Amino acid sequence: MTEKRNEIGVAVLGFGTVGAGVVEILLAQGDLLAARLGVRVALRAVCDLDLDTDRGVEVPDGILSRDSAAAIARDDVDVVVETIGGCGIARTLVLDALRRGKAVVTANKKLIAEHGKELFETARANGARLHFEASVGGGIPILKALTEGLVANRILRIEGILNGTCNYILTRMESEGLAFDPVLHAAQEAGYAEAEPSLDIDGHDTAHKAAILASLACGKLVEAKDVAVRGIRGIDARDIRYAGDLGYRIKLLAHMACGPAGLEVSVAPTLVGREHLLSQVSGVFNAVLVEGDSVGTTLFYGRGAGRAATASAVVADIADAAEAIARGGAWRYERLPEAGEIARRPRGEEESRHYLRFSLRDTPGALARMAQTLGAHGIGIASVIQKEGEEGAKYVPVVMVTGKVKAAALEAALAAIAADGDWTEGETVSYPING
Repeated sequence: MTEKRNEIGVAVLGFGTVGAGVVEILLAQGDLLAARLGVRVALRAVCDLDLDTDRGVEVPDGILSRDSAAAIARDDVDVVVETIGGCGIARTLVLDALRRGKAVVTANKKLIAEHGKELFETARANGARLHFEASVGGGIPILKALTEGLVANRILRIEGILNGTCNYILTRMESEGLAFDPVLHAAQEAGYAEAEPSLDIDGHDTAHKAAILASLACGKLVEAKDVAVRGIRGIDARDIRYAGDLGYRIKLLAHMACGPAGLEVSVAPTLVGREHLLSQVSGVFNAVLVEGDSVGTTLFYGRGAGRAATASAVVADIADAAEAIARGGAWRYERLPEAGEIARRPRGEEESRHYLRFSLRDTPGALARMAQTLGAHGIGIASVIQKEGEEGAKYVPVVMVTGKVKAAALEAALAAIAADGDWTEGETVSYPING
């Protein structure tokens, strides 16, 4: 029998926002963690190139270092925590730690979503633990829910609001009737959006998280490149308003469904009914709805980012790793998705209702012509609203809600409308409708 250990050493790589939060919790809650885990979590090293900036955390002498590689190599370090971010030096250091058989904890969704195959295989080959709860949903324990709490379920569907920046922008656009650009600027000033916001507003951050959720839900590796992505950049305030008139809110929604036709994973601005639980999620908060074949529908809600929330999830992973190492427990590798073929629903076969907004020529017969073109592609119209245009305008806004339609059929219909003369102006706006 392996002798129980009394202390587990931890090195934190990266002393930025999240790393400082992790260090703060480990130092402040050391006694509480020891009482709950039966083992003391000892902070051995905190590494960062910048050791001069004040992070608001008083670190004991001899802990700070610029040499991450040396910290990983220490015999008294059992758990390596990566909070550097990105896929450059972070990937190199994580692989080094895994090859040494050390437990790794990371909040790096980009690293997991883009290099998961390499990381999971390295962990398996070296008997190393890899924890990444904080990579999705900040302080929401959604990954543990999928791998533990819902382990008896086949996951049928996941829908989530996974980016606080986008949700903040959409919430303010709706509540204050503002345009996209000024709200994005306000989000940047408030610290909710990066100076270069593309990762968030173009949907790629959400796609990384969607890939991780899909991987854990189906047990096979889904990479970020496998996710169909559309962000909220330049979303029109009129569509926010018109969606509200129809009883919907627009949310940037991650969607995963696994059925007889195969797996589909996507990210897109989506109309969500006002009575739907996800419609009530506002500001920088996140929420994930999970449907299992036994449990039915469950909802997980909370802060999806920020120093304290993300650090809380990181420390929970540290605690799991420390307790298992202390007791000599084996790592359950089935929690890590495996590379391999997975049945996928062909692109274009996804079905949903859609919101459409056209700028239609204000002449008799134009609306009938529009309906005829849609009908020729098998698209039924559930409702039509003609909005009031500007006085003297040749074109007026027309909003339609379709019946369920395959994405390929809708794309073909919109292409035919765009090519058919001058009875429409500009591109048609199209968003899927949830449910």
